[in-house]
Amino acid sequence: MFALFFPTASVNTLAFGFGGPMELTVIAGIVLVLFGNRLPGAAKSLGQSFSAFKKGIKEGAEDDETDNLDSE
Repeated sequence: MFALFFPTASVNTLAFGFGGPMELTVIAGIVLVLFGNRLPGAAKSLGQSFSAFKKGIKEGAEDDETDNLDSE
């Protein structure tokens, strides 16, 4: 009976039965309504963390180069 109304439901589903573009759009809308005011702060924090990570990688590579020069 379910297959009569939703013929592709058994083929194109992700976890918990969600998978269509309309379901994902509704879920994204609910997430934006619930957490919309916190998203800019989270994005800023994520960007700062990423830039600090890149800076640490760059400094680590520079330290490795100076260590290699000192050991020669």
